[in-house]
Formats: sequence, C-alpha cells, structure tokens
Amino acid sequence: MTEPNKDLKFPLENYDRLCFLKNIVKNPNIIVGDYTYYDDFENVENFEKNVKYHFDFIGDKLIIGKFCMIASDVKFIMNGANHLTNALTTFPFAIFGNGWEKAMESKSYPQKGDIHIGNDVWIGYNATIMAGVTIGDGAIIATNSTVIHDVAAYSIVGGNPAKEIKKRFSDEEISKLLELQWWNWDIEKITNNIQHLTDNKIENITE
Repeated sequence: MTEPNKDLKFPLENYDRLCFLKNIVKNPNIIVGDYTYYDDFENVENFEKNVKYHFDFIGDKLIIGKFCMIASDVKFIMNGANHLTNALTTFPFAIFGNGWEKAMESKSYPQKGDIHIGNDVWIGYNATIMAGVTIGDGAIIATNSTVIHDVAAYSIVGGNPAKEIKKRFSDEEISKLLELQWWNWDIEKITNNIQHLTDNKIENITE
C-alpha cells in the first residue's frame, strides 16, 4: 500500500484549492508539519495573506503541527498588530517619523509570543487566532471563532471570544492519545491503523 505524497503541493488530482500547506509557504517564520492541509475557496496563496501583521523585524513565528486541517479565511493575528495598552494613548506615533520617531524610546510594544498550533487540529472557516495562543493537539476550533486564550488538547471551542464547549474524550482517553502521538508514527504504521484512527476505540490501535 502506498501513502499520499507529503511533498505534493496539490494532493487531490485536478483540484488546486486544497494544498499540503508546507509546500506552498515561503515565509521562514511560518513552520508547518507534514500532511497539514489548507483549503481555500479561491486560491491557496491566500494563506500567507491571512497571516496578518507578520513583520520580519519582529521575528515572531506561526508554528503548525502535522495532520492539521485549516479552512478558508482562517486568520492569524501576529504581534505586529499590538499597540501600547498601558499608556495614555494607543496611537503608534513613532512609525510616522517626522519628529515623532523618539516616541518609543525606552519603551516597547507588547509581545505575546508565537502562535503554536498542535497536531491533528481542525480550524473552521473564518476563525481568528490571536498572537501568543497555543492550541493543543486534537482540538477543534469552530467556524467564526476568535481565539484569544490557549486551547486545551482534544477540546472543542467556539464563539467570540472562544470558550470551551466540551472535551472530545474523557480525561483518561485524552492522556492515552497524547501519549500515543500517532502523528509522529512512521507513515506505514499510520496507514496500518487508518481504520482504527477513524474509529473511537483507542484499545484497537495496533503497534
């Protein structure tokens, strides 16, 4: 049995609106794992356009794990969007120069850190993920959600701001799944367990 080629740009024949994301990303500060796909209503090149305020001089990263599913119009808001929040004004005087360039001397804009997306994460249409957020393995982000806080592994969140709706499995099952880390198996082992991975009985997984 052969597996899908992780190095293909477009893994579905005659369909160019779904891509294995790592094969189209050009920005070195966007890191994507194998088999993670992005589906876009118009053009997969929109993905990097939807990574907003991602300036090279800041150096923050968007890190996405393996086997993730990212729908059209998902947006990632990076640290370049941040303004001062503990000052009298949030206005970014310094960027305009012409006598205002010293406005930020001895000051810095808030840095909330990288965005980390785990493995086997499904992010629904038009969701927004804010800077500094970590989304755990196996999580589901509902359509139109705005995620401003970390998301626990194998939980389903939705809303604006996104809140946990429920856990996908029991705590014991989640612990076992996180221990298995099936996304790190050899692709042959994944293939041998496809029927079990698409079921809900952890005990059927074979070594």
